[in-house]
Amino acid sequence: MRPGRSPAPPLSPSALTDRFAHVFFEVSMLRKPLLLAARSATCRTIVERTPLTRGLVHRFVAGSTLDEALPAVASLAQDRYITLDFLGEDTTDLAQATATVTAYQALLAALGEAGLGDRAEVSVKLSAVGQFLNADGEKIALDNARRIAEAAAAIGTTVTLDMEDHTTTDSTLGILRDLREDFPFVGAVLQAYLRRTEADCRDLSGAGSRVRLCKGAYDEPSSVAYRDKAEVDKAYVRALRVLMEGDGYPMVASHDPRMVAIAGELAAANGRTADDYEYQMLYGIRDAEQVRLAAEGKRVRVYVPYGDEWYGYYMRRLAERPANMLFLARSVITRN
Repeated sequence: MRPGRSPAPPLSPSALTDRFAHVFFEVSMLRKPLLLAARSATCRTIVERTPLTRGLVHRFVAGSTLDEALPAVASLAQDRYITLDFLGEDTTDLAQATATVTAYQALLAALGEAGLGDRAEVSVKLSAVGQFLNADGEKIALDNARRIAEAAAAIGTTVTLDMEDHTTTDSTLGILRDLREDFPFVGAVLQAYLRRTEADCRDLSGAGSRVRLCKGAYDEPSSVAYRDKAEVDKAYVRALRVLMEGDGYPMVASHDPRMVAIAGELAAANGRTADDYEYQMLYGIRDAEQVRLAAEGKRVRVYVPYGDEWYGYYMRRLAERPANMLFLARSVITRN
């Protein structure tokens, strides 16, 4: 340091975030390499052995096992609600699909034994329970989802069917309709950036229906999805208005402060109380905002993933929407 020169002040969180923005600006060019890396055993070994990566993953994944995840669930349940996702998707093996169902049954039994049936539910990807298995995939997925719903009903909780890329939407909603004949509490996820979603919201806005509305994280073509952020935001508000004006139970899945505020305004305008809708955010993202909303009496549900398949989960999430890398980096820096 030169004589008489003051040390540079530390970078603010926003400045640090800007630095990350420069680093990740060109990451959208890495989509194909990321997808290749997701299937590479060598890359997985390298990433899993990197201490920094493991630290980041532990921030956003509750653990590799149920025993590791349950303490996080119990802690969150003090002021928030939870939906648990046993990591895994794109199953092409019947034994693996069956093992996933068994894992969900064990999870639900553990939640019941811990007295958390009124605070925690589960989220299920149909591709993880057989949706893509040969010609009988949809029937296998329906039967397996039914087994999970039975386990949920036994402890007085609910199930939400996660939504994947647009090619699975019709199949997932068809399975949802069949499943709700016996388990009307089963909910579904709709993705606002799909051009069809506003109409789907109208179809699912009836009494007893539960819909988690998210913006969407898959790399979809413009023929089926809005690509511009402003258009996605407008589509989200339109879909959210339909749900809030309906008779169902809207689940507002967004970390966007503007969407959170608009949801509150729409709820109030439609005479909804805090028990008539909920906010949902990811485990490890905007913790302070989650706590703030809960302290105000709002119902907040945290999406908690766990399991040893975290590597593929995160690599695919980054590949689907590489801007997520910046979002995760921002969250690590600001811790809120």
